Amino acid sequence: MADRRRARRDRREPSFGPSANDLALSREDRAGGARRRPVKSASRKRKRRSGRSFLGRLVYGCVVLCLWGGIALAALVAYHATQLPPIDQLSVPKRPPNIAIVAADGTLIANRGETGGRAVPLKELPPYLPRAFIAIEDRRFHSHLGIDPFGIARAVVNNLTGRGGMQGGSTLTQQLAKNLFLTQERTASRKIQEAILALWLEHRYSKDQILELYLNRVYFGAGAYGVEAAAQRYFGKPARGVSIAEAATLAGLVQAPSRLAPTRNPDAARARAALVLAAMVEEGFIKPADQRAALGDPAKTARRAGAGSANYAADLVMDVLDDFVGEIEDDITVVTTIQPALQNAAEKALVQELDQKGAKFNVEQGALVAMRPDGAVRAVVGGRNYTESQFNRATTAKRQPGSSFKPFVYLAALERGLTPDDVRQDAPISIRGWSPENYTRDYRGPVTLRDALAQSLNTVAVRLCQEVGPKAVVAVAQRLGIVSSLKPNVSIALGTSEVSPIEMVGAFAAFANGGTGVIPYVILEVKGARGKVIYRRKDGGLGRVVAPAVAGMMNAMMRETLVSGTARKAEIPGWEAAGKTGTSQDFRDAWFVGYTSTLVAGIWLGNDDGSAMRKVTGGNLPAEIWHRFMTTALAGQEPRPLPGLGGWRGTRSSPAPSPQATTAPPTRTGSVRPRPEGPVDGIGGLLEKLFGG
Repeated sequence: MADRRRARRDRREPSFGPSANDLALSREDRAGGARRRPVKSASRKRKRRSGRSFLGRLVYGCVVLCLWGGIALAALVAYHATQLPPIDQLSVPKRPPNIAIVAADGTLIANRGETGGRAVPLKELPPYLPRAFIAIEDRRFHSHLGIDPFGIARAVVNNLTGRGGMQGGSTLTQQLAKNLFLTQERTASRKIQEAILALWLEHRYSKDQILELYLNRVYFGAGAYGVEAAAQRYFGKPARGVSIAEAATLAGLVQAPSRLAPTRNPDAARARAALVLAAMVEEGFIKPADQRAALGDPAKTARRAGAGSANYAADLVMDVLDDFVGEIEDDITVVTTIQPALQNAAEKALVQELDQKGAKFNVEQGALVAMRPDGAVRAVVGGRNYTESQFNRATTAKRQPGSSFKPFVYLAALERGLTPDDVRQDAPISIRGWSPENYTRDYRGPVTLRDALAQSLNTVAVRLCQEVGPKAVVAVAQRLGIVSSLKPNVSIALGTSEVSPIEMVGAFAAFANGGTGVIPYVILEVKGARGKVIYRRKDGGLGRVVAPAVAGMMNAMMRETLVSGTARKAEIPGWEAAGKTGTSQDFRDAWFVGYTSTLVAGIWLGNDDGSAMRKVTGGNLPAEIWHRFMTTALAGQEPRPLPGLGGWRGTRSSPAPSPQATTAPPTRTGSVRPRPEGPVDGIGGLLEKLFGG
């Protein structure tokens, strides 16, 4: 072992001379040295490659994410698109038709229908009205394709920063799509469908068409859909007549109709309108001077004057309209016979009397109907206040007419050959245990028919009814236009069968016109949206129902009622007026139906529950209301005589009562107690017949 170590020490390497060193490997040539020197430089390169690789991966990841997001979005849109009807079958649903009911002079009475107003063309509106909506709801309306990314981004920023309140970013087209096709739910699904439909609308319609559709469909609260309905509801004027301030109020209202309604929250409505005006100035739609003027004179809501009785006339139109036009698919205008001045006068006369004396006499309700002698209804007041009660007592209520029914009894007697000067006994009478008595509880003995009717003597009316027969009385009443069920018994002479006020007024029109029966009517014509006449009333009626001479006798008798009888409070100086009072059992109903040669009007007073009034008769409160109304209605007209009256004024065609008869002592007994009647038929065919053409 030691020898081996010694041998290694003593061993020598071979040498090749001085040049041999040139072949030796330097430190740099050695593999280990070459690996050790560039360590720092390689590290930097690896870092650069690593950075480039991370960025690439990030970009790549984003691209992939976007692709998948796009695919997912496309799938989501496609899914929700499948939930909609096929595009080729999609169409804008028809707007529910509006029924504009106008008076004889063209003024609007009321709108009926689901929308509350008619659809108006864009060209009919003042330019600043649609621009107000664009300024506050969709400033880029004319440049976007139905969806506005900039508007959405602006809404998001404003919502995050809290500027301008919460904003939705929906375009007018999107809002229209929602109103036309979708529900009001706030979900992502609905928003996606809304966007799809907005793109379809923009593809299918022009900007002006979309704007017109929007303005006629958007909801403004209070049952008003569209600017026309809203303008009428809040400002009492058509949309074409709104001011800049009113236009700004309407445009601001659609954001939150219940919260911003000027009738409920005027301060919030004015503040919102100010924002709209500022936006309009910003967009150059109005000048700063216009803004200042609108702020200085803000929109004022229209206050509904009176008790709203014109709505009773509108309801009457709706009750009978189907008989003339059938199913209504488009907007129509119904021209009526109503005269606004007479409607207002009728409402004022009735309401004022009830306000002044209703509590004292325990009477809460009333009705008034006025018509021309040809049956054209001029005014209808169906109750004290339409807002409180929409029940139309003028056309629908059936009440006992009391003595106002007696003219039919006397007419039946005259047609049997009697005259106003013929005499009958006013004395106690008993019919199978029933003993009707006069209101005054006394008797006058022999009296002329003229005086008996003027003084409303019950016993004479009952005797005449016995003479001619109850069936004859019923036939006469029906011939003149009474369509309610009438009981053919003797008590009908005292008005125990129930009728409606409009029936009574229509029947009395035959006296006012000299004997021609009329069918009361309220519709003159119906026109379509473009003015095409759908229906126009033709002359018609019941024909001759009373001979002219007999009509003249009836007028002479009922004229005496106002001159010396129970209706003296109704007398109108200068006019020949006639009529008849009526009071039912226990003062439950009080009537006066009267007429001149140009106008017929009937008044009913009572309580809906049938409770008794305090001594209200046809000759006091109803006669006073009639006088008040007719004085206004006839003002400025030239008085005209009643038909046939001159031939019977002050004449006698039968012997005068004998002295022995006239000296019979009066007796006094109880008040009238007619036996109660059973139920009468419903009004069923009343409206069909009463308002026909």
